Amino acid sequence: MKIKTVFRSLGVLASAALLTACCAGEPTLEGKWVEPIPGMEDQMQGISLEKDGKASSINSATLQYQSWVRQGDTFILSGQSLGNGQTIDFVDSYQIEKLSDDELILKSDDMTINYHKQN
Repeated sequence: MKIKTVFRSLGVLASAALLTACCAGEPTLEGKWVEPIPGMEDQMQGISLEKDGKASSINSATLQYQSWVRQGDTFILSGQSLGNGQTIDFVDSYQIEKLSDDELILKSDDMTINYHKQN
């Protein structure tokens, strides 16, 4: 009787370990990603990505991010660019070069953006 209880407990623990391992998987894009502002390296700018596909700007008055989506290794970000009295809608597409728990590298043509996750 005691042996069955031990094996049952081990089975539950093994199942929990497998579940944790499968769900821990790949890092997610959700969170706040920042980079130094060119020429003002002591200040940061970036994007905040929510689970529901909403996006917002961090420390940028002229770029108003609105939404994002991931399609495989492609990251698509949309929003509005404000300036000179006009508003221009945009959709930018980037290749995800690297994604880890604390680093996101995006590439589009000859431009590379190196973001770090903000806590």
